[in-house]
Amino acid sequence: MPEILNISVFASGRGSNFRAILESIKSGRIKNARIVLVISNNSQAGALQTARENGIPALHISRMQFPSDDDLTTSIIDALEKHHANFIALAGYMKMIDPRIIGKFRNRIVNIHPALLPKHGGAGMYGIHVHEAVIAAGERESGASVHVVDEEYDHGSVVLQKKVSVDPGDTAESLAEKVLKVEHEIYPEAIRLFAEGKVVLKNGKIEVLK
Repeated sequence: MPEILNISVFASGRGSNFRAILESIKSGRIKNARIVLVISNNSQAGALQTARENGIPALHISRMQFPSDDDLTTSIIDALEKHHANFIALAGYMKMIDPRIIGKFRNRIVNIHPALLPKHGGAGMYGIHVHEAVIAAGERESGASVHVVDEEYDHGSVVLQKKVSVDPGDTAESLAEKVLKVEHEIYPEAIRLFAEGKVVLKNGKIEVLK
């Protein structure tokens, strides 16, 4: 049996993907995993409230609380170590992850992106901006991608993707709704694959075992 996933969720907003993962763990769909900590840079984040309602440690840690970026990163690492986190799931976290954290959790940090990577990723491609770009490009399909986090935005290996159609009458807002439903399906599924040891590193690349 693989090591149990002690997941820390990073979220800046309502945390709907966090809730999807949490419900999948509580229902037994995801075994061998638990959420041990939620961190947000936003003190008013719904994700923090959801965590507290479910008895999960919830911390507001933001740059404004510290004299330097390095002090911020040290505080986050200390919190992760205190709660024995060995895996990080980014769920609408609006800050770039410091290379020190990426180094400590190499291939153990995942993110959900609302497009079919490598298309429509990178700096500035978040939230509604992604869906606006998809429509502006005349794409006929979009979707969501769960990927491993490295030092570049939206660059790491894709673990799972699922497509949705972009219909002629779609707006960025209507497309966002369709993609969000897919996100709630594939993010828990990706976590399940990690928890079952089905995501492995081979020859420097992430592979998903059948």
